[in-house]
Amino acid sequence: MSDVKKAELIEGVVYMPSPVSTRDHGAPHFALITWLGVYWSRTPGVQGADNATVRLDLDNEPQPDAFLRLPVEAGGQSRPDEAYVAGAPELIAEVTASSASYDLHDKKNAYRRNGVREYVVWRTVDRAVDWFFLREGRFEPLPKADGLYRSEVFPGLVLDPEALLRGDMARVLAVLDEGLASPEHAAFVERLRAAGAA
Repeated sequence: MSDVKKAELIEGVVYMPSPVSTRDHGAPHFALITWLGVYWSRTPGVQGADNATVRLDLDNEPQPDAFLRLPVEAGGQSRPDEAYVAGAPELIAEVTASSASYDLHDKKNAYRRNGVREYVVWRTVDRAVDWFFLREGRFEPLPKADGLYRSEVFPGLVLDPEALLRGDMARVLAVLDEGLASPEHAAFVERLRAAGAA
């Protein structure tokens, strides 16, 4: 299977997704990576990846579109395992065509059960962005404030979902810049540095 580019083990079932379109996946994925990549670049100590296999448990080895994680020394719950990550990253983000996708069913359940603390899903066909936060073992929608999502795990990670949906990356990044300039983000970077993560 050397020609297989992506295969995921989800709840004991191997999924080999169909080719993806530029409109419904490729371009949105690029936008999502840009947003997370800017945050990563300005937050020393936070680690991230694009389309990397995560070993959650014996039945789940997903390849999420993107993730952010904290190193163990900064309180992270996942760890490097050879060339992979073992355990749940703190934040996983996926681009999916619609709510019918396994990203919002089997995969979401696997992420919840394994302790992913935040899960962002961009449903491109539905023109919606969902952000879930793990509370007492359940994923609940993260409430918006002033129309913006603000991560509870990664201070300063702020998203304007409406700007993202209309392709206004200048606005997406301007809102993120405001979060990155916040005292909460500065304190988070200092905590990472003090923990030896940065």
